[in-house]
Amino acid sequence: MTGNTAMRGEQVYEMDLDLTGVTDVGVSMDAITTAADDVGVDTEGLAQFALDVVSPNVLLGVMLGAMVVFLFSGLAIAAVGRAAGAVVFEVRRQFREIPGIMEGTGRPEYGRVVDMVTRDAQRELATPGLLAVMAPIAVGFGLGVGPLAGYLAGVIAAGVLMAVFLANSGGAWDNAKKLVEDGYHGGKGSDAHAATVIGDTVGDPFKDTAGPAINPLVKVMNLVSLLIAPAIVTMTIGDSANDALRYSISGAAALIVVGAVWISKRRPVAIESSDEPAKVSAT
Repeated sequence: MTGNTAMRGEQVYEMDLDLTGVTDVGVSMDAITTAADDVGVDTEGLAQFALDVVSPNVLLGVMLGAMVVFLFSGLAIAAVGRAAGAVVFEVRRQFREIPGIMEGTGRPEYGRVVDMVTRDAQRELATPGLLAVMAPIAVGFGLGVGPLAGYLAGVIAAGVLMAVFLANSGGAWDNAKKLVEDGYHGGKGSDAHAATVIGDTVGDPFKDTAGPAINPLVKVMNLVSLLIAPAIVTMTIGDSANDALRYSISGAAALIVVGAVWISKRRPVAIESSDEPAKVSAT
């Protein structure tokens, strides 16, 4: 198809439709349908609980669930930034210390970069993973089954919306760069190209990391909630009720989450290589 017209203010741009962009559209639609599938699966788990949104405790659970989605997404995006910074420093070191890389006479240390990315990926997974497992435990044992159901409702509602937002906005930034690189708005080397490259550094973590990661976040939290629900009921109702133990478990889980997030926040913006000093701390 050709002759596609885009209006912007008083200007009209005539563009040929580049079918290579269909792949990006497919990726975005896959992320959206995956998020929709999460709703269909996890609402079945949510139906196991009685949900009364009039209760202040349940409403508090809904709010906590929605907030956790934003915290999780922020942790994922920050992790990508730190790992990418480490790669930048390592590449600069190799250009500086290994002569002939640009000329093709020197061989870069590919394995070092691969090991660095793999190590950082495993290390950065710890905090979001602990958040996904420990947050439902803290809410469930601390507030009860009803607030836990509200927590799941908040996670599902906010998670689906956040997944759609991250997939679409990240894809828009990525496709904007490709559009300029195809020759529009000045092409490569223009100010518009520089701006879209900067935007793509945010768009890629959005659509490739934080957005897709919400899928397992919702699934893990739903599974953990279903597993701990019988224990919460046992410790809350009847002769076997034990508030002291219940609150202790909740407090320990909350402390683990707070400690993991605190450690993650204290890591530098860019994880340094072994040959370079640490950079600015993320505060």
